[in-house]
Amino acid sequence: MTAFASRTGTSGPISWSWEMRGVNARGLDLRLRLPDGIDGLEPALRSALTTALERGNVTVNLRLNREETGGALAVDEPHLDQVLKALDQVQERAFAMGVTLGQPTAADVLTQRGVLIAANAEEDTAALAAALIADIGPLVADFVAMRAVEGAALQAVVTDQLDQIAALTKAAAIAAQARAPQVKENLTAALRRVMEAVGDIEETRVAQELAVLAVKSDVTEEIDRLKAHVAAARDLLAASKPAGRKLDFLAQEFNREANTLCAKAQASALTAIGLDLKAVIDQMREQIQNME
Repeated sequence: MTAFASRTGTSGPISWSWEMRGVNARGLDLRLRLPDGIDGLEPALRSALTTALERGNVTVNLRLNREETGGALAVDEPHLDQVLKALDQVQERAFAMGVTLGQPTAADVLTQRGVLIAANAEEDTAALAAALIADIGPLVADFVAMRAVEGAALQAVVTDQLDQIAALTKAAAIAAQARAPQVKENLTAALRRVMEAVGDIEETRVAQELAVLAVKSDVTEEIDRLKAHVAAARDLLAASKPAGRKLDFLAQEFNREANTLCAKAQASALTAIGLDLKAVIDQMREQIQNME
């Protein structure tokens, strides 16, 4: 089922926006587009998605924006020691070669790369990761809620289509009963033509051939299977578990019975009902493709 969810939030100078989209698929395919360097975020998101979802092609995007602020700065003392040592070596080398250099100021030292760093950078990253992980639950819940709304709408559509199939199956049974005299007359006429063309035939053989022809034109089993499939589909829709795959398989069985019914029809009224059945079954199968 298609669904969409989005959330925004902030943690200190960093703001974020989630976007989660999903369409139906045979299995669960996750595509996660997350910023690097946030420990534990991807495993937490995957765990939440695989727990909440069983099918679907799901894409999750996370965008981060950092607000430009003055921020607290700190001196990296080990790096400062290296810079000062290097300056002292330069001064000694210049003195040995008779070159006089100006004494560097504190401002000169602070401009060297790595001497000044952002204070508590690791703590900010940890806080951000915790805030984002806490936001996963509400995001997934919103997504699942939207899928549930669409699922209810799809269930209503498929239920109506099952009602149509049940009504057409009942009409097919009536039409099959009504065509019985005509089928019998057709079989008798066909047998008479064969006997006139062949001549003497054993009565046992004639009875056997009549039985075979009668079985080939009988649609009782097809009608019974259609009724059973309707009942099974209703049970699947009423269950709380995902049923998309089972319903898809059942739709194939519906279509097989409708094809056989048309092949055995031997009456225009029954053929018309069989074609109507095929049309409704095809429409139902299209809707089932969107169900979890």
